[in-house]
Amino acid sequence: MTPLVLIPGLMCDARLWGDLPAALHPRAVIHALPVGADTMAALAQEVLRVAPPRFALAGLSMGGIVAMEILAQAPDRVDRLALLDTNPLAEAPEIQNKRGPQIARALQGDLAQVIRTEMKPYYLAKGPDQTAILDLCLDMALTLGPAVFARQSLALRNRADRQGALAAFSGPALVLMGAQDQLCPRTRHDLMHDLMPQSRLVVIDGAGHLPPLERPIETTAALRRWLEET
Repeated sequence: MTPLVLIPGLMCDARLWGDLPAALHPRAVIHALPVGADTMAALAQEVLRVAPPRFALAGLSMGGIVAMEILAQAPDRVDRLALLDTNPLAEAPEIQNKRGPQIARALQGDLAQVIRTEMKPYYLAKGPDQTAILDLCLDMALTLGPAVFARQSLALRNRADRQGALAAFSGPALVLMGAQDQLCPRTRHDLMHDLMPQSRLVVIDGAGHLPPLERPIETTAALRRWLEET
């Protein structure tokens, strides 16, 4: 059974995936946490150093961007690919321009406020668990700290377009998003689905940018189906 490598989003850790690893037992699940570099190329190398020779690969948001960089660097090692709430394009200039001030504020001790005011409001669909999930997001971010925020933000700002890597991939693929995702719109997911015609596109109602926490049952079902595809 091919091991599964999971890559979380910006300022998130393994807790982003909730109970997914246990639900996929007995499949081996490897939590990759790329935090030690400030380029996508180097973050991908961090994951490749801890990954088995061949693996299934799933990433959410920034984790999906790292996954696409892994696909560009080592396509022969990726058995299958799942991209959740992410974007294959280089960062838009208007978003790039926000990164520097955010990094400066975080390094000056204002990371919590950056997360609260500029990121958390766009994460989730409305729902009864919203407060608890947002509190978890803040705790993950503060646990990782401002230096990680700076490195990951620089990697996102300067990333390459990876449409070509997706177009060249022919393995089983899943493109999944929350229907209410405000950060990575439907057009980006339609684009990834078009680049990989063999992929399955799944849109989960009642979820925003973090379906594994917002709609874990539906997200797990989609990932299990992807893992079982031949």
